Order: sequence, then C-alpha cells, then structure tokens
Amino acid sequence: MRVYLLTFILFVSYSVFPAYLLIPMDESQKNHLKAYGVAFWALEQDVSVSWLLNYRGGSFMLKQHESIENELLVRGVSYELISDVRSTAILLEIQNPEVNMDEVKLEKAPKIAVYSPKNALPWDDAVTLVLTYAEIPYTVIYDEEIIRGDLHLYDWLHLHHEDFTGQYGKFYGRYRNYPWYKEQVRVSEAMAAKLGYSKVSKLKLDVAIKIREYVSGGGFMFSMCSGTDSYDVALAAHSVDICESMFDGDPATPNLNSKLDFTETFAFTNFKVSENPLEPEFSNIDATPSHTRTAEHIDLFTLFEFSAKWDPVPTMLCQNHESIIKGFMGLTTAYNKQFIKPSVLILGENKSLNSAKYLHGKYGNGTWTFYGGHDPEDYQHFVGDPATQLELYPNSPGYRLILNNVLFPAAKKKKQKT
Repeated sequence: MRVYLLTFILFVSYSVFPAYLLIPMDESQKNHLKAYGVAFWALEQDVSVSWLLNYRGGSFMLKQHESIENELLVRGVSYELISDVRSTAILLEIQNPEVNMDEVKLEKAPKIAVYSPKNALPWDDAVTLVLTYAEIPYTVIYDEEIIRGDLHLYDWLHLHHEDFTGQYGKFYGRYRNYPWYKEQVRVSEAMAAKLGYSKVSKLKLDVAIKIREYVSGGGFMFSMCSGTDSYDVALAAHSVDICESMFDGDPATPNLNSKLDFTETFAFTNFKVSENPLEPEFSNIDATPSHTRTAEHIDLFTLFEFSAKWDPVPTMLCQNHESIIKGFMGLTTAYNKQFIKPSVLILGENKSLNSAKYLHGKYGNGTWTFYGGHDPEDYQHFVGDPATQLELYPNSPGYRLILNNVLFPAAKKKKQKT
C-alpha cells in the first residue's frame, strides 16, 4: 500500500511541479522587447527554446532553469511557471491540424553583425537601438571587413541606413554644407582609396555584391529604410554610372534608366532611378510621397496572416500581439507595389496607398528582409533628432518585427515545409 501511495505522490508531484517557463507574448507581457533578449540569452547558454507560433502572440517556452528565471526577473519580463503536463497540453493544442499554430525549435544563438560606419552621423539606427535595449550582443562591421571577406563569421547581417549608390544618402541638396556631411564624404573617399577603389560608388557596389554572395551562401540579411532600395538600385546599376559629378567627379551615364539590369536585384524591378542630384530620392520605388500626404493617425500597415504549419518562415517574421501597426516614415518609408518582383513575399502592407512596408525573399541558400521606415516609434524622425528611448516603448509592435528577424536564424536547422 505504501509503495502505491508513494508512486501516486511522485506522479502527482511530477505532474504539477513547475518544469517549464512560458514567456507569453500577448497583451499580458510587460516587456516584449526584453523577452526576445532573454530567449537569445537562453540560446547562448545552450538551452533550446520553443517558439510557439501564433500561441498567445508568439510565446516562448523552455525548460525551467533557475538562472533563466532570475534573468527574467532582473529584466522585468513576464513569465509563467508551468508543469510538464501543462506544457504537453499546450503542444497538443498547437499540433491540432485545425488551428493555425506550430512549434519551432530555436537551437543556437546567431552571431550578429551590423553594417554601420564608424564615424558618428546625426541619426540613430532602430536595429542597434533595440538590440542594445534587448541586451542582444552584436558586432559592428563596415566596408573594410566585408571586402576582406569577414561576412562568413556571422549568421545575420543588418544593413544600417546606408546608401549603396555612392550618393551619400542623397543629402546633397539640403545638407552639403553641414560639417557632418563633409566629414561623411571625406571618410568615405578615404576608405575607397585605402581599399584600392577610384570611386566610392565602385566600393559600395562591390560591398553590395559581397553581401549578395553572403546571402546566396546561406546568410540572413535584414535591412531598413534607405539600406533597402539603395541596395537594389546599386545592383541594378552595376554597369552604369548613376552618380552626377558632385558625387564622383564625372557626369552620370546618359539614358541611364534604359540600361538598368533588374536581374541583379533582390526585391525590385522596372523602376526608374532619380536623375536629380538635389532630390532626396534614389528612385520611384519609395512610397514616401504618398505617405507624406496621409494623416499620421491613419498611416497604418497590416501584417498578413500565414499558415504556421505550412509557411513557418513568414509566420515567424510576423509574430506579434497586434496585426495592425502604426506606420513610420524615413528616407525610404515603404515600397510602391508595382515595382516589387512577383517572387517577393509581402509581409505587411498599406492597402489604401498600394504600398508594402515589410518584404521577404529567398536568394540562393539564404534569405533577405526589407523593412521600410526609420524608427517604429517616431513617426517622422529628422536628421539631428534624439534617439528614441525604448524604455518608454517596451511593448512596441513595430520593433517586435525587427526582433523576429533576429531570432529567425536560430531555427535555421529545422527542416522547413516551404
């Protein structure tokens, strides 16, 4: 009798004793952004994490460890202690073929690189802001590191708000006499000369090509704002000079728009490059003009819903506690749909303006993601404006999309269904 009683007690204890940590990512979460940081930290400790797609906003579940629980407490992240029985019930619910949910195992913390200039510029970068706030480590690299072949050291690459065309962000018209602009030109020309290039535009093109090779080889690339369309513009213009003399000392190629090669690009096709050096636009890809004419309170974009079981990649990238997200502007705000390649997956759109905000695609063995706009919590961020204090926006749905991309490579070894 005692043996049966002891067995029963052990069974009950095993069933109800906290064995797992559930990090909810719905409206009950106090700090969504730092929750990603804890998930990343657990991966660094060789603890696998289950990403529960579409379950309570894309929650995380992992084995209970005192060190992880302490980290959750220190970082102010909401969590629940659940039993083995409860965790099994959650997984059974997710596996039901009639519900749009799935489990993705995150296995290894990706090594992160941020492509960003070493000299200070009068604007910040949303990705470095959120990585720092979420306490996710990253390494800053730039042209020299990429040209010498360092990209293979990293699993995930973010392109800072860069201009890959050699036109210094198309800031010439307004800011050419500002000290920071002159310093940017000086530093860029010095780097090009150091690396053996006669023009900054030629250096930037080679950087863009090496990034494309990195993606083709299995890398994950994420870019925002002008780092998106200027990248494709540079690739399409690989055989022509689109820079006027104030940028590189000689005139642009005549009839340059008839000589663009759209087979070289990731996302965009059939666009026209802006030939006006005073205009702060790279091409007609950018939908900033139409968004400028839209009131801020109705400038929103909607995330698409994908099948978690059959399309896990776009589902991961769209995990959120909100499906309609407030828009935000930038040097490149969004993308006019008529210039997006048919093979590209639109993850978020402003249907009324016929613009896409959030794009994803495959290239070779890797993937890329483009996200329009400068700062998800500052609708119109100007040069010289102070950086956003993310302590004020711990539950930002716009910033969550960035962190979805950061964790995405951790699921690389999972055999995907698409």
